[in-house]
Amino acid sequence: MSHLELVTIIVRDYDEAIQFFTEVLDFVVTEDSPSLTNDGRPKRWVVLRPKGGETGILLAQADGQQQKESVGRQFAGRVGLFLRVDDFDSAYAKMKRAGVRFVTGPRDEPYGRVAVFEDLEGNRWDLLGPKP
Repeated sequence: MSHLELVTIIVRDYDEAIQFFTEVLDFVVTEDSPSLTNDGRPKRWVVLRPKGGETGILLAQADGQQQKESVGRQFAGRVGLFLRVDDFDSAYAKMKRAGVRFVTGPRDEPYGRVAVFEDLEGNRWDLLGPKP
């Protein structure tokens, strides 16, 4: 095994999610292709990655009631995703200006500076500064 390729996030709308990840978190769209569901209905295959990152996020537009109910609750209220940045203070300030909701303010931990934020759907992430 070499690395984790993709993690799926269920979203309400592809384009709103793409806008959030590219404009607020500086991810890049590495793939946006037409695709089909397992039962043949059209969907999109949308992959975003942090600039220079290997692991990507696959955006999955909610399909059906169960998935719609899971939007924003994929990790049952816990932090489920961790975004490491080179310049914590700049990233934090940019995200605050963009209206990102931070659940906690910045604090120092043995693994780096951290603040918990919510993505556009309400999933919780750790914004992590460089490792000490």
